[in-house]
Amino acid sequence: MDALAEQLDAKLREWTPATAGEVRDRVAEIIECADLDVLDLTRSRLVEQEVLDLLDESPM
Repeated sequence: MDALAEQLDAKLREWTPATAGEVRDRVAEIIECADLDVLDLTRSRLVEQEVLDLLDESPM
């Protein structure tokens, strides 16, 4: 097994279930984008949501 995969496997067992679930979701998203050969075109959904949230905030 690749060293990165081994590290991910170990970390998924160490992290809280919520953190492990979030990491699994993001890794699955990256794998899907890589399979579609669109990694260079996509942004993390979380980053995109953070930007939208910032735009929705009213100026102080």
